[in-house]
Amino acid sequence: MVWAGWPAPGLWAAGCGLLCRVRRGLRGLLMTRSQRLLFRIGYSLYTRTWLGYLFYRQQLRRARNRYPKGHSKTQPRLFNGVKVLPIPVLSDNYSYLIIDTQAGLAVAVDPSDPRAVDFFPCPGTVGCPSLLSYRDHSGGNRDLSRRHRDCRVYGSPQDGIPYLTHPLCHQDVVSVGRLQIRALATPGHTQGHLVYLLDGEPYKGPSCLFSGDLLFLSGCGRTFEGTAETMLSSLDTVLGLGDDTLLWPGHEYAEENLGFAGVVEPENLARERKMQWVQRQRMERRSTCPSTLGEERSYNPFLRTHCLALQEALGPGPGPTADEGCSRAQLLEELRRLKDTHKSK
Repeated sequence: MVWAGWPAPGLWAAGCGLLCRVRRGLRGLLMTRSQRLLFRIGYSLYTRTWLGYLFYRQQLRRARNRYPKGHSKTQPRLFNGVKVLPIPVLSDNYSYLIIDTQAGLAVAVDPSDPRAVDFFPCPGTVGCPSLLSYRDHSGGNRDLSRRHRDCRVYGSPQDGIPYLTHPLCHQDVVSVGRLQIRALATPGHTQGHLVYLLDGEPYKGPSCLFSGDLLFLSGCGRTFEGTAETMLSSLDTVLGLGDDTLLWPGHEYAEENLGFAGVVEPENLARERKMQWVQRQRMERRSTCPSTLGEERSYNPFLRTHCLALQEALGPGPGPTADEGCSRAQLLEELRRLKDTHKSK
């Protein structure tokens, strides 16, 4: 029996089901926003307060004890007198020394551990390297600046970088010997996040992108101080660079990231080939840096939001009146949410 004025049982059941789905969706949305807020609060405490600095020092001591020779085995790359030295620091970070071997000059990128940067064998260099930093990879700035009074520290003035002496804006160029390093503004992870592009033309070699926490092998950074639209714009800035550009990321996340990429694009053969190579490297604790931007375009899901397969699997299809930018930003946000909950096998 159906009471007069009440909907039919089938319609009532459908309505209840819809309400349950809406409630679950809202709960998930609120949890995601709460987690994001907690992450932002914690990140701000870590990067902007004395308490965060003490925590960083504790991390540093633990990593030095656990990995006295670094978390990974790295190999320098030499290009016509310009050398790039990856330096494994903390539990999974990378710092880099870029050396003009003819001029005997060096630049350190993201000097998280001052001892590792200072003690790393750097024959032929004179004086202290200039430092290129952004906020949460700048833990070594204090000690290095105190040891070397003429040390120059470059970075974004928006990021609260300690001991900053030379503020940089988008497209500013740092010149050290033959090294021409361009700062590119890529906000999202932090408001003032910069990546650094070493121009390959002066030494007739490949350009090198030092991407900090914007872009990793098959991954990208969390969006702490921006929106999905902001992060998408920053990733598109990097996508505008050449395929042969070498990618030197701020972390060793390759195996975990490729595992997640296999979840969202299980039939991607480029990802499968790269995963096999990465697993062989990591079995011997060898670094997976660098990759190339051409490679990343083929398997990094965060650079593939324009791909129809990902759009159909995870996001709204590109209808005739859909806003492509908005659709890609929504897909990027969904990828980030899934990655944050993904547990590598």
